[in-house]
Amino acid sequence: QVQVVESGGGLVQPGGSLRLSCAASSRLFSINRMGWYRQTPGKQRELVARITRGGSTNYGDAVKGRFTISKDNDKNTVYLQMNMPKAEDTAVYYCYADTADGESWGRGTQVTVSS
Repeated sequence: QVQVVESGGGLVQPGGSLRLSCAASSRLFSINRMGWYRQTPGKQRELVARITRGGSTNYGDAVKGRFTISKDNDKNTVYLQMNMPKAEDTAVYYCYADTADGESWGRGTQVTVSS
C-alpha cells in the first residue's frame, strides 16, 4: 500500500505564504487522487484541496482563491501552496492518497498562522 509523508509545516504570518509537500512511495500515475485535509481540536477533518491523476482539482470553500494544489509526477510529490493564510487556517494538515487498495494517510504536519 502506498505511503505518504508530509513536510513543510510550521509558523507563518498572516498574509504570508507557506508550501506543504506530500511525498508518495508510489508513482503518482498509480494513485487515483491525492489531497489535503486539515483538522483542529474538537472539529471534524475538513477538505482543503485534492487533485486527481488527470490533474483535476477541487478546493474547500474556506481556501478557494488562496491555496493551490499541484503535483510533480517526476518527484511523486503533491504540493499545497498556501497564500494569504489566516489565523483560522491554523490546523494539522494531513495528506492522503486514494488508490485501488484503499486510502493511505500521513501523520500530519502542524501549520500555525500567527504574528
